[in-house]
Amino acid sequence: PGGITTNHDELLAAGKIGSLFNATTALQTNTYQKIAVEKSRLHIPVLFGLDVIHGFRTIFPVPLGLAATWNIDIVERCARVAAEEASAQGIRWTFSPMVDVTRDARWGRIIEGAGEDPYLGSLIARAYVRGYQGKALNNPSSILACTKHFVGYGAAEAGREYNATEISERLLRQVYLPPFRAALDEGAATFMSAFNSLNEVPTSANPFTLTEVLRNEWAFKGFVVSDYNSIREIMAHGIANDEPTAARKSFLAGVDMDMEGHIYLPNLVALVRSGVVPEGRVDDAVRRILQLKFTLGLFDHPYVDAAAAAHAAPTPEHLAVAREAAEESFVLLRNDGTGGDPVLPLRLKAGGKIALIGPLAVSADDMLGSWAAVGNSKEVVSLHAALSQRAVQNNLRLRYAKGAESIGASEAGFAEALEAARSADVIVAALGERAIATGEGSARSDLDLPAGQQKLLEQLVATAKPVVLVLFSGRPLTISWAATHVPAILQAWFPGLEAGPALVRTLFGDANPSGRLTVSYPRSVGQEPLYYNALSTGRPLAKPDEPLDANFGNRYFSRYIDEKNSPLFPFGYGLSYTTFGYSDVKVSASTASAAALNLGQGSIVASAEITNTGGRAGVETIQLYIRLRGTSVARPVRELKGYQRVKLEPGERRRVEFRLGRDELKFWNIDMKDIVEPAALSIWIAPNSASGSATEVQVRD
Repeated sequence: PGGITTNHDELLAAGKIGSLFNATTALQTNTYQKIAVEKSRLHIPVLFGLDVIHGFRTIFPVPLGLAATWNIDIVERCARVAAEEASAQGIRWTFSPMVDVTRDARWGRIIEGAGEDPYLGSLIARAYVRGYQGKALNNPSSILACTKHFVGYGAAEAGREYNATEISERLLRQVYLPPFRAALDEGAATFMSAFNSLNEVPTSANPFTLTEVLRNEWAFKGFVVSDYNSIREIMAHGIANDEPTAARKSFLAGVDMDMEGHIYLPNLVALVRSGVVPEGRVDDAVRRILQLKFTLGLFDHPYVDAAAAAHAAPTPEHLAVAREAAEESFVLLRNDGTGGDPVLPLRLKAGGKIALIGPLAVSADDMLGSWAAVGNSKEVVSLHAALSQRAVQNNLRLRYAKGAESIGASEAGFAEALEAARSADVIVAALGERAIATGEGSARSDLDLPAGQQKLLEQLVATAKPVVLVLFSGRPLTISWAATHVPAILQAWFPGLEAGPALVRTLFGDANPSGRLTVSYPRSVGQEPLYYNALSTGRPLAKPDEPLDANFGNRYFSRYIDEKNSPLFPFGYGLSYTTFGYSDVKVSASTASAAALNLGQGSIVASAEITNTGGRAGVETIQLYIRLRGTSVARPVRELKGYQRVKLEPGERRRVEFRLGRDELKFWNIDMKDIVEPAALSIWIAPNSASGSATEVQVRD
């Protein structure tokens, strides 16, 4: 950055590099490590880091897709596989998990997190840390987790990358900090400061978050690394006019390591000698970094077995995890049909014809998503490849046509696609956004399908043949037309190496979709930011989707005059190939004591009967929501406070219980105390954030 060039070999030999990232092979890491260990004065080994975000060589669904599994075990297993593969190459540090709560689908990095909810995000954060770091950091297969981006980055104004954030302290503590605290409580070894400014202070030079909260309140013992060049960038933010000032402000705020900014190395010594930076503070930062190198065992075992690592490839066991994760990540958004018979799963007889249409059916690169580490697109099994194999096995006839381009409005391929569609029994349309249009630096102001794809989809539906839309994306897209006109929609995210097999097994019913949304889907981009756990206004609509009357007589409510308030698909939503019924919701008591709850005594037990009312086994994600009213500060209209994934056979009934105690009912009140207050408590046990009937409890003094 800034025109700086470095000679890694010389700096390593001089002991001026403590960590390196983007070395990806054992040959590379061993070569650099040998210079550091054998030629530098203090023989201190290098810590190698990499963006291992959703897999190293075995690529899993992107994190937003993994979060849609609501399966904490599969998230941890994917992280463990990633750690095993990365550590074999000498990489002992990953810049993951990203635990930013994100409420705006325009932000490209929504793909890298768990969505809009702090409760679910906290559970997923813990799972990543357990998977990466294992049971002990000195195990050669363990890697350091780096919890990022501290903090508030996911609230970037207008969803624009690197943009400013304004977050009150209460909202910060209630929504944005909890997943970071959860990662720390699970033992996360390192944190990364963010790019954004928070309340006018760049987060890479923010003493409130980095020192007062992270060090003093939470007693974090690991080290903090800046995001790429973010220390240098505080000059562009406007709080430093030169490099020494930038170095001083970031270091004293609590950033121990400068990533790629080349700010600390030429400035810290002079800052210490001038007395501006206490030498003891430098000692503390060095000690924290060295301690983790010792804990990892790098001083005793600095090298890895390059010969064994040279031929490392995804194992059958790892690919099985990837396929399972992909299958569980898919969210069935719609599944209608004619005569009451849904389109999915596909039920084609021998000789049946499938038209596979769309550019993403054959795009291996896109299946890897963004941040695919060293994933190899040649190892991806595309939807076209897997569907071709199934067609042979089932004696089906498959015809593929690209139809439209991944971007733009060209209609050059429409004729071929429509010819294939008209002769088919069912159309599978593989559409969506490119992976390159997601991730860092990929904010969007338009969340529609590309114009050519949208027009193609409309013409495919006009053939009157059953259409299945397999939607690939790293964020919610605005698919209001499709949600009305396309009978079956399967949100597939970017599923990773096993994209094709997982999709085909799901389309044909070998796997039953169980994914649930962790982000609200907007009807139009003008609704963003959009999230389920919002505050009520003083003039809420009694009916969220009440239309505006012809004379605008009912406009004086919190509403749009040209759009509904409600999301197209709500947080927690997802269908199955079976159906589930909820009944007999009960609570253990109609009253509870706030004083007792604050002492950790007593709890409220809420339960419901869940029945598989369909014809096949399925997994239901049963969700518990609450609302508190009459409190010193306004609370959200709903908050997720628990969930259970339950597999039920056809006709099977099970009572599911949830316990609400201090942790579930406390909040930061008007005096900034994290306590339970007397309140009217509404409880929902429901399949998503927009369903169910409330049961009432009084929390008294």
